[in-house]
Amino acid sequence: MAKILTITNQKGGVGKTTTAVNLAASLAATKKRVLMIDLDPQGNATMGSGADKHQLEHSVYEVLTDQSSAEEALVTGLPSGYDLIGANGDLTAAEVELLQMPRREFRLKMALIPLLERYDFILIDNPPSLNLLTVNALSASDGVIIPMQCEYYALEGISSLVGTIDKINKRLNPKLKIEGILRTMFDPRMSLTKDVSDHLVEYFGARVYRTVIPRNVRLAEAPSHGMPALQYDKNSRGALAYLSLAGELIRRTERECSGETVATEQEEI
Repeated sequence: MAKILTITNQKGGVGKTTTAVNLAASLAATKKRVLMIDLDPQGNATMGSGADKHQLEHSVYEVLTDQSSAEEALVTGLPSGYDLIGANGDLTAAEVELLQMPRREFRLKMALIPLLERYDFILIDNPPSLNLLTVNALSASDGVIIPMQCEYYALEGISSLVGTIDKINKRLNPKLKIEGILRTMFDPRMSLTKDVSDHLVEYFGARVYRTVIPRNVRLAEAPSHGMPALQYDKNSRGALAYLSLAGELIRRTERECSGETVATEQEEI
């Protein structure tokens, strides 16, 4: 049964799509069966996975509006090693159409049911806003991965996101939880980075991933080549960091399945 994880933050430019693409590739590199769903009309995760958003036979838009099944929309055989349900500009129309549809918050959840046994992990990349697309992702997911920079305004934004997750948990998806906080574009030379990082650990404890994602040129360059950093430069600091994150996520998942708590991971630090 697939573990479904939403990668989101209402603040833009924090590395959501970079995390979605590179975590998916890293999990696939460990022989996990991975599906990535692009829920952002910009289609950046689609292009970064090696697919052409303009050439999709079926996109997530058709899936959400019952014009296609999730199976029909699958893009397989990508060099990145994982399967994809892609997005493009058509998705901008979905929100208006979803407003008129029954169970509008659960369209994605219902569409994914036939695929749950096919994958180990399903990752969902979201737009940098709280809209009906993001609500669909949160309603379908087991957990939320929150990428964030260690800067002052990020702390303000995360409190709002935590409130949103809590509301979704109470009203739409009682199993939803914060899977982990991922510190991105991490620069240990900056005192603010350390201060914010310390605040995150103090507040979220074991939910803060041990792995941090450094500022890395290769991570920034890889999307323009339509591939994850692991393909572009497997020895880069960015690629190695996401491999480490994948390992940490897998260990946490195995511990949860065995009844252990995630706190064990933090105690090893």
